[in-house]
Amino acid sequence: MSPARARERVSGEVREQVAAAARRLAEAGLLVGTAGNVSVRDGDQVAVTATGVVLGGCTPDDVTVVSLGGEVLEGGLRPTSELDLHLGLYAADPALAAVVHTHAPYSTAIACVLDELPVLHYQQLALGGAVRVAPYATFGSAELAAHVRDALAGRQAALMANHGSVAVGASLAAAVEHALLLEWLATLHHRASALGTPRVLTDAEQHDVITAAISRGYGSTQPVVDQPETPAGEPTC
Repeated sequence: MSPARARERVSGEVREQVAAAARRLAEAGLLVGTAGNVSVRDGDQVAVTATGVVLGGCTPDDVTVVSLGGEVLEGGLRPTSELDLHLGLYAADPALAAVVHTHAPYSTAIACVLDELPVLHYQQLALGGAVRVAPYATFGSAELAAHVRDALAGRQAALMANHGSVAVGASLAAAVEHALLLEWLATLHHRASALGTPRVLTDAEQHDVITAAISRGYGSTQPVVDQPETPAGEPTC
């Protein structure tokens, strides 16, 4: 297979992965209609959902491939209006592999009220701690992209004032999971607030969680360690 054909095959697979991620997020209620966008970086190119696409029915043909400078390389549809946001985040962090932007209902509601989403549940530490709310700016603007970049410093997710949310990851799967986790946490905060004043985990409690997670390998699969067989006739505990 020629290098060009091989590259085309890989690009097709990546576009399908982006489309599948968009469909999954739409099914989960995080993407509604045409609102939101998903991208993944593949080397020096980015596959991103096109503008105006109903994301619940997204197909590889609805995903456009662009250069890191924004030049359209593959696909017949204009990329999302938030392209500068995606490209700006990739430029700021070479380790970043995927970006998910949603208008998920609870995340967006929180972004219309709070300046940050505090840590009520220890699972939020997977996002880096309290989730910051980037100041409001017009969608698609360089100002908005800069605000979100700053809010994501040291984090895997950020909220966008009166707009929505952004989640990132070292893989597309990770970015999707971070987006889903953020919406769950926003829902939790909403429900807890309806019952009373939510109790926020202290810095010491958060530190203890991180220490325990590291020592126990929390959040990652662990193989079962084979136990030595007990010789016949010997008691077992």
